[in-house]
Amino acid sequence: MTAIPIPARVRGSVQQLLALASLIAILVFFSFASPYFFTPSNLVGILMAATVTGILALGTTFVIVSGGIDLSIGTGMILCGVMTGVFMTYWGWPAWAGVIGAILFGGLIGFINGFNVSVLGLPPFIATLGMMLVASGLSLVISGTKPIYFKEHPDFQLLMNYDVIPGARFPLGVLIFLVLTVVAAVVLSKTIVGRYAFSIGSNEAATALSGVNVVRWKLTIYTIAGLFVGIAGVLAASRLSSAQPVGGMGLELEAIAAVVIGGTSLQGGRGSIAGTVVGALIVAVLTNGLRVTAVPQEWQSVVVGCVILVAVYVDMLRRKAN
Repeated sequence: MTAIPIPARVRGSVQQLLALASLIAILVFFSFASPYFFTPSNLVGILMAATVTGILALGTTFVIVSGGIDLSIGTGMILCGVMTGVFMTYWGWPAWAGVIGAILFGGLIGFINGFNVSVLGLPPFIATLGMMLVASGLSLVISGTKPIYFKEHPDFQLLMNYDVIPGARFPLGVLIFLVLTVVAAVVLSKTIVGRYAFSIGSNEAATALSGVNVVRWKLTIYTIAGLFVGIAGVLAASRLSSAQPVGGMGLELEAIAAVVIGGTSLQGGRGSIAGTVVGALIVAVLTNGLRVTAVPQEWQSVVVGCVILVAVYVDMLRRKAN
């Protein structure tokens, strides 16, 4: 009997539904496993964690859909947070200017990644791995290895922590994440940027032969991803009311895992923002659930690492089935 081919759009919808079902199953499991999991304060903590990882994953979706990868988003986020501190605390810029400057600095990081990949022809893995190390080192050099506090801008922390609904714990940072999700979804699915991202990821050579300036659009895609990194860096600094120059390594794996869990192919050409958001929530819920059930930190890393391996393996199976 001949197998009936399943359209790619249907397969993508099924994968997103499976990811959503997995999220619900994990929520139910941890709700029974710990009485502290399904509490308002803990759920807000999950949303706050998902906000930073999710924003990084939104930008990473564009890169992976186009057939690339970006390993610099974690340390790049930290560097953008440090630059927020430099602009606002060291240079005395007003808060709005510091925020915009840090976001644009993230765009610069993305532009450099795109230049290295599309113009110099470096493999995305190597180009962004190098930027990951550069950003990590610059964060320490610029900050003098010490945190930068926003003492002159005490209201800066409200950007992430302000409750937008009176009487309810719904942080502004989560609302920003939701708005960015809608923007990213529209850009990826309804604009020429998204169409060319899918086209380049599906078949870069054919896209170039059709007359598309692949170099320019790759630069654009990586720059967009960098802007998301800048936003995540600003919100992370706002949450802590300080710019911490260390850390960030590992966040890129969480963001990539969120993208892949949500159904985006690591080979490019297929993906969605809705799936990425579900993936980010799965990563945040899993990490939080392991913590509230008192699973040792070392085993938490093992579990999250296994989830990443499974997500990549499932992506391989999807490609073989196509």
